[in-house]
Amino acid sequence: MNKVLIAGGSGLVGLAAVRHFAKLDGWEVVAVSRRVPAAIEGVSFISVDLQDERRCREVFGRMTDVTHLVYAALFEKPALIQGWSDRDQMETNLTMLKNLFEPLSSAANLRHVSLLQGTKAYGVHLGPMRIPARERDPRHPHANFYWLQEDYIRAKQSGSSWSWTILRPQLVVGEAIGGNLNIIPAIGVYAAIRKEAGLPLSFPGGPPFIFEAVDADLLARSMEWAATTPACANEIFNITNGDVFVWSEVWPTIADALGMKVGEPEPICLQREMPKKAHQWAAIVRKYGLRSPADMDAFVGKSFEFADFCFAYGADSPPRPAIVSTIKARKTGFHDCMDTEDMFRKWFRHFQDERLLPPP
Repeated sequence: MNKVLIAGGSGLVGLAAVRHFAKLDGWEVVAVSRRVPAAIEGVSFISVDLQDERRCREVFGRMTDVTHLVYAALFEKPALIQGWSDRDQMETNLTMLKNLFEPLSSAANLRHVSLLQGTKAYGVHLGPMRIPARERDPRHPHANFYWLQEDYIRAKQSGSSWSWTILRPQLVVGEAIGGNLNIIPAIGVYAAIRKEAGLPLSFPGGPPFIFEAVDADLLARSMEWAATTPACANEIFNITNGDVFVWSEVWPTIADALGMKVGEPEPICLQREMPKKAHQWAAIVRKYGLRSPADMDAFVGKSFEFADFCFAYGADSPPRPAIVSTIKARKTGFHDCMDTEDMFRKWFRHFQDERLLPPP
């Protein structure tokens, strides 16, 4: 029997991993997060604040039967994008990993650790990145908690029998409530408010930005692959859907999924303007009997700021494309792919079916 511990089990990546591993034969799942989500059959959830060293020693020091770790926990500052360069945020993310891993590695007979990074590893948030970015590229010369966590895990693994794999997804799309990096609630709230006002769905961003994304369920499948494939030991892999897109070009698909017509582009700073409409969102929640929080911030988190970044709001010219190579993963045996337009339809439909967004 394999037993996987998933850290950050209520978040965008962690929740997808929890659901995936829970469906697999021969796997037991225990998940930790500060907020315990709704019960999932076959999963044990434990509330743990990874910044609480004493609580971490108490909980993880008893997990003698854990064989695999998926570390998807993340600490973000209130100023989301500014926080990516904040030293305190970097150190906090390292401390959280240490608080979990020190007692766990002493108690458990680990076989594999999966660690999450992203395209900030290639400096996408700082300026143009190499196209396509490859895992073998030299480290981008900027301070980042990715490097702190990676160096820590590399040092801990030296001479040990367990292995690690680092996965670098692009723009993860899935289910998360109150997350800071989930584009679906951000777009969904913006669209619902416009629809109630009788307005079309106008693209709120700037010039064309060529992007990639990854379906959260596809990413979860890559975690199973990484955990069970010997060739993934101590390697780094980019993970995407396998295609590229431009936000303004995929906008008609998003509008159709939300039951709306596309309007003329209308640049709007979502981070600044949407909080002014919080009362309108609360009214929509009541009108449609939604299960999502009536508090807009509790539903969207800091994802409006993230959406502004993804949509290139305020840019004077098209940003250099954010594209990574996934050849290494394919050559090592992971071939899953997904049409990104189908992915957007899937997740908007899921949010509608779960009554987290109004029906189309």
